[in-house]
Amino acid sequence: MWRGVAAITLLGLPAVPVPSAQASAAPGVITVREHVRHQEIDGFGISQAFRRNELLRALPEAQQREILDLWFDRDKGAGFSILRLGIGSSPAGSPYDHMVSIQPEDPGGPGAPPRYVWDGDDNSQVWVAKAAKEYGVRRFFADAWSAPGYMKDNGDDKNGGALKPEWRTAYARYLAQYTRFYAQEGIRITDLGFTNEPDFTATYASMRFTPAEAAEFAKVLGPVAKGVNLVCCDSFGWKEAKAYSAAVEADPEARRWVRTHTGHTYASPVDGPLPTTRRTWMSEWNPNGGTWDERWDDGGGYDGMAIASAVHDALTLGDVSGYVYWLGASRGATRALLQIDETTRTYHVSKRLWALAAYSRFIRPGAVRLDASAADPSLKVSAFRNKDGSGVVEILNTGTAPVTWQGVRGRATAYVTDEAHDLAESEVTGHAVTLAPRSLTTVVVRG
Repeated sequence: MWRGVAAITLLGLPAVPVPSAQASAAPGVITVREHVRHQEIDGFGISQAFRRNELLRALPEAQQREILDLWFDRDKGAGFSILRLGIGSSPAGSPYDHMVSIQPEDPGGPGAPPRYVWDGDDNSQVWVAKAAKEYGVRRFFADAWSAPGYMKDNGDDKNGGALKPEWRTAYARYLAQYTRFYAQEGIRITDLGFTNEPDFTATYASMRFTPAEAAEFAKVLGPVAKGVNLVCCDSFGWKEAKAYSAAVEADPEARRWVRTHTGHTYASPVDGPLPTTRRTWMSEWNPNGGTWDERWDDGGGYDGMAIASAVHDALTLGDVSGYVYWLGASRGATRALLQIDETTRTYHVSKRLWALAAYSRFIRPGAVRLDASAADPSLKVSAFRNKDGSGVVEILNTGTAPVTWQGVRGRATAYVTDEAHDLAESEVTGHAVTLAPRSLTTVVVRG
């Protein structure tokens, strides 16, 4: 017995066939419920904060372009659509890894006229933002790890500490000014965050907020930074982020201003939605590890399969609209997507990049997630409808045996990512797709 072709009719767009599946008890049956709609997608992206772009700019121009293609090109790479920027807090002349502030010195107190400094470069972030814009990126998320030390009770932009109450308005204006400097450079900051991991004290730039304090500051920043989506609160873990979302939601004025709720997944993974009806993003994570790993599936916990599984869980368990990875590129024993070797002036690509690319290249901003499931528990499945009418089904086969998915209809193309392939086209014949063991298969159906 065969189930017919499913047709999506979301968003008033023309109906386009989406892969359907056998209704029999055959293993690997996949069902897409096209009329059950979940979250709208804002996009997938990377952060290059903490001056990581300086590593990229030290490479030959040809390699710079290759890396930019891998990040932002939809044919050659991942086609990322979100770039997260770091708002600096360190004094002028700080060494690599310290993001320099746009007001590195105390202007004379919170009520004194500000003395901003802008070099048009911002730790090489303007350069990469302009490049991203050329590829079509329109979502620029600027986030502050800390206020400058003179605004805090510990006198240091590092090692935690809290924002002094008398500096709240000045700090809000400081953040708003950062967005105006980027506007001067032709980059519109669309999303603005004032805190990063407010529940974690780090030896690098960091600043503490309780959930109640974060909600209070959102009410200060919101009226000052009009025209920008306010983001809160980038908690250290997803479970911990729920307290921050709850505090914002409980305050009508804070809720008015905060448009996107964010959390990281270091302290705890995505296990369900945040307690808000606003958009939510998994805004920073990479897995723990002590070596550089380029493999797809080696069981180390920071290979490509691990990343693909984490993205799937964030989308399907957390209903996230955005997923931002840490980092696009770095050096040494990094879990970034790429490793840059300053000595040899070369770079290396990990399978983590292709795990993310399988989602970001095909699931575009404005897509809607559809309900999807598989009879075979070894298959993790998610489905999406893009604004252009195309359908996308992502299938992560976590098992050790291949599975044949019968019943694919329409003009379908499959892309396979595993140990030997990076989004390699796979033939769809006889309305069937073979899902290789320990692989991620992206099936795209176009009208």
